[in-house]
Amino acid sequence: MSDARSAILGKLRASRDAHPITPPPSDTTVLSEKRWAPEERLPRIRRLMEAVHTEFLDATEADWPAVVREFLAREGATTLLYAPATPDGKTLAAHSSPLPPREREGTHGGSRGEGEGLSEHGSGTTPDSPSPFPPLRGGPLPSPGAGEGVQLIPYDRPIEAFKEQLFEGIDAGITSTLGAIAETGSLILWPSAAEPRLLSLVPHIHVALLRAGTLHDTFWQAMRDNRWAEGMPTNALLISGPSKTADIEQTLAYGVHGPKRLIVVVIS
Repeated sequence: MSDARSAILGKLRASRDAHPITPPPSDTTVLSEKRWAPEERLPRIRRLMEAVHTEFLDATEADWPAVVREFLAREGATTLLYAPATPDGKTLAAHSSPLPPREREGTHGGSRGEGEGLSEHGSGTTPDSPSPFPPLRGGPLPSPGAGEGVQLIPYDRPIEAFKEQLFEGIDAGITSTLGAIAETGSLILWPSAAEPRLLSLVPHIHVALLRAGTLHDTFWQAMRDNRWAEGMPTNALLISGPSKTADIEQTLAYGVHGPKRLIVVVIS
């Protein structure tokens, strides 16, 4: 650093230290007191998200894997990308055997809105080197009463190991959520090494699991309740609907920057 620059910075620091400024305390009353009754949160979230073409399914902790499987089979999906190391991924894999036919209700029409870009997930391999991960494997998820099934594809390897299949051979991806926000009608996704964000960004259909007990009134409350200040992932995602964009003439197109459909499975 030059002597002149050092002298200038020294004078600025001395002036700053001689006249310290105490910032006024933050008033978060308007955020902390903005609330909806517990019974109003989920209907509000559904109403706001359905307005931008999100679809909803109703399920319980005991039957959500079957609900997801039956929905995908009805829609003609043949592959489902999942995170095998997560609790939900383990539950999904454990319930991959056929179940008896059954009737389900609770689907609401629509599609989705996420505009985040894609990210590469680090690895120590190159396209020409052998992958340290096992070959792709998948367990059949037969559709009740149908001959076709949905194959489980685990996301347990670097993207370089199955990039072509990821971008061209996956119909749907399933993720957990950190909850949802009643004020804006948004899901909170918390990507991790075990559940990379490409799970929600690349497949044509994004299935998101939302526990009914993880609803927040505002984004501020979600950050406070989950203690975001203590640590965040590289990307925290807020998603309200399917990916959509419009050209200069405002012609709306879905799926350009992400999934064409967002399916929220509300688990009660």
